[in-house]
Amino acid sequence: MLQDIKILNEKETRGGFGEGILEAGRRNPNVVALTADLAGSLKLNAFIKEFPDRFIQCGIAEANMIGVAAGMTIGGKIPFTTTFANFSTSRVYDQIRQSVAYSDKNVKICASHAGLTLGEDGATHQVLEDIGMMKMLPGMTVIVPCDFNQTKAATLAVAEHQGPVYLRFGRPKWPNFTAEDQVFEIGKAQVLAEGTDVSIFACGHLVWLAVEAAKELAEKGISVDLINIHTIKPLDEAAVIASITKTGCIVTAEEHQINGGLGDSIANVASRACPAPHEYVAVMDTFGESGTPKQLLNKYGLTKENIVAAAEKAIARKNK
Repeated sequence: MLQDIKILNEKETRGGFGEGILEAGRRNPNVVALTADLAGSLKLNAFIKEFPDRFIQCGIAEANMIGVAAGMTIGGKIPFTTTFANFSTSRVYDQIRQSVAYSDKNVKICASHAGLTLGEDGATHQVLEDIGMMKMLPGMTVIVPCDFNQTKAATLAVAEHQGPVYLRFGRPKWPNFTAEDQVFEIGKAQVLAEGTDVSIFACGHLVWLAVEAAKELAEKGISVDLINIHTIKPLDEAAVIASITKTGCIVTAEEHQINGGLGDSIANVASRACPAPHEYVAVMDTFGESGTPKQLLNKYGLTKENIVAAAEKAIARKNK
């Protein structure tokens, strides 16, 4: 199963969003797109060309964009707001909390350029706290797909989902390895490999690195239960519990702060249902900096090698 996972090509996950919203717009005339002066970066050009009357350029006014989107839902529209992840969350958290989450509005907050892999734009544009911020809002669905194909499928699923959603994806070209014809099920974890020695839970760009790590661990005789947690909230608790119960130890891998992200969600479930040794691959309570995506992933410990080391450490703790 693990050896069957291969790179199809390398594409930007934000490109998957662009194709997804175009297809969603063709399927449903109520789908509309809004942006805060970043239509090109969010790959909206094809949507704008085909549906010019269903696109709103809000300018560099993110808070206003969220308010406009919330208002449009009252008339039955399905608004997708688009900007960088930092500006989609930190800059407009009050508007999201009050106008979207508290009011349970059907707004889709679509955030590109998330995490360290935004790269050279540096710490002011990178956001490593957004999963935690958004998952704490009652009623907010939080989705972090792993590649181009999954981002496209997730975008289509989001358009059909009733309720507020935070959809997080990235900037760089990245291995695209999931099925082109996949059906994305919100809240259902994707089991990529079944094993018995350690559970590795990953999301976003770190899923591919976890695949590579699992292959290396297999060469060492270590059997990995590898699960893509593309939906952080609602979390597939049944899949998490089943995996940890089988393996007895945990690794979580994410392009996010160690506090508040995927790792915390998994730890919450484990502490209540199946306590086990848990090692984290995440940013260790620090801001990022400027650099290439590869340089930053290396510096902040988000690599295949870090995942392998974390798995070996978790297993050693289990066996004490």
